[in-house]
Amino acid sequence: MFGLGWWEICALIVIALLVFGPEKLPQAAAQAGKALRNVRRMANNARDDLRAGLGPEFSNFDPADLNPKNFVRKHLLDDIEKDWNGDKAPELEPATTAPYASEPEDRLGYGEIPPYDSEAT
Repeated sequence: MFGLGWWEICALIVIALLVFGPEKLPQAAAQAGKALRNVRRMANNARDDLRAGLGPEFSNFDPADLNPKNFVRKHLLDDIEKDWNGDKAPELEPATTAPYASEPEDRLGYGEIPPYDSEAT
């Protein structure tokens, strides 16, 4: 839960008891719960207003897709994963030797200077 272990949660409870006291702790917890519900409601309303303002062509729009990590994963990596994991695996050709390996006479020897083309520069 929120990346907290049991020891951290226990420490937070003890600190809350010391700060608020046992008589005001339930009121503070209720206020925190109300504030969290209000924040969630505002976020949902903002998302719904954004979807309504964009129109029906963006009905499946998710603001989380604007995060660069999600954007890259959704638009670039999902297609690659579908190709590799889907029914149609990409057809790979076997590795071949380099073109110069089949023609050893074109290779330069040690210390030889390659030809210079003055028109190429």
